Amino acid sequence: MGIDIEVIETSSLGDRSYLASDGEVAVVVDPQRDIDRILSLAERKGVRITHVLETHIHNDYVTGGLELARVTGATYVVGAGDEVGFERLAVSDGDRISTGSIRLQVIHTPGHTHHHVAYALRGSNGDGDGDGEIQAVFTGGSMLFGATGRTDLLGPEHTDDLTHAQFHSVRRLAAELPGTADVLPTHGFGSFCSATPTSGDSSTVAEQQATNPALTLAEQDYVDTLLAGLDVYPAYYAHMGVINTRGPEPVDLSLPEPVDADELRRRLEAGEWVVDLRERTAFAAGHLAGSLAFELSTNFVTYLGWLYTYGTPLTLIGDTEDQVADARRELVRIGIDALSGAAVGDITALSGGRPLRSYPVTDFAGLAEARKERDVQVIDARRNDERAKSSVTDSIHIPLHELADRLGEVPDGEVWVYCGSGYRASIAASVLDRHGHPVVLINDAYDHAEDADLPQS
Repeated sequence: MGIDIEVIETSSLGDRSYLASDGEVAVVVDPQRDIDRILSLAERKGVRITHVLETHIHNDYVTGGLELARVTGATYVVGAGDEVGFERLAVSDGDRISTGSIRLQVIHTPGHTHHHVAYALRGSNGDGDGDGEIQAVFTGGSMLFGATGRTDLLGPEHTDDLTHAQFHSVRRLAAELPGTADVLPTHGFGSFCSATPTSGDSSTVAEQQATNPALTLAEQDYVDTLLAGLDVYPAYYAHMGVINTRGPEPVDLSLPEPVDADELRRRLEAGEWVVDLRERTAFAAGHLAGSLAFELSTNFVTYLGWLYTYGTPLTLIGDTEDQVADARRELVRIGIDALSGAAVGDITALSGGRPLRSYPVTDFAGLAEARKERDVQVIDARRNDERAKSSVTDSIHIPLHELADRLGEVPDGEVWVYCGSGYRASIAASVLDRHGHPVVLINDAYDHAEDADLPQS
């Protein structure tokens, strides 16, 4: 019989989790930390979760697997090679898991990590006793859609060996599984855990035979291409493996303690992180001096986690309690649990009568016009790989994640800041504003630079 598979998207981290069920029991693969979404889905479907499976110890988010297993009484399944600080069912290559009509086979697929595993999924056959055809494979960070998981997250001393291992793992999956099997990766939907950009929203093993570089290139060509394409990844990744190996604490999604205008002022004057969640142009139009702009949108958690020093006091400012609650949910996914408080409401009221700061917002057409009239100093806040393709001529390249350490390179006087969409530029603009630099935010997609006839290098 066929097994129903539900996708649980976490678009802010570019990841997917899965719930596979036979109508009575279910298994969950690679759950995120906010497990209430999964519990609600299981309840709606009327199924009981019996197993929680991890394809690997994750480096881009805090797992919800341990808590989900505790809450539901499910068996927690983790690869045998990983030394962890909690009880689990340790599985190795070739092991089988059965629950109801669900049949799973463990396949060791090193590459993304040393002890990474995939799970081939079958339903039972017609009489319910034997195994049916393989329906899908949960590939975690091995075979992605037109790509593979990156191989450099465990340190440079492991990268070359893991890249070769990744090649063979993907080849093994393609050789041992039917072409009709659905490929169900965890990464590859915007996650930095993907070695190269992915393509498509669904795929099969047969389709990957024609598009996946591990299946279309010779081994050394694949290795060289993957290694050449690796660029920086978020700094917070360094904390995720440690937390997941130890075993995360139960999640807390409650609202932070409220903070009034006077307390906000004290925290800002002390140099604490006060993060404003409002839309980036609203921040530019009026914000508290010293606060930082991290608009609550798809990229929020990635870039806050990238720039934030774990353990630093963190206070949120939001338009509504719902906005703060959404931000808290995003932050616990990467292990930022201890919020110092939150202030909600009109920014003028939260200023306590003190003047708000502001700065101009423009687009690439505005930059082009300004350059016709005077010299304009421009900062490119994009990553190295983006800069290598094209950049505004004479712009200064300071990637957002390096800005705090390179403030001394920012020229005196007014600076204009751009990125690929305006999001990272808005964060960079707030950092510069915090340090007293006159700034203009270029809130525009980089593609429009060419439309504005700006010279590019």
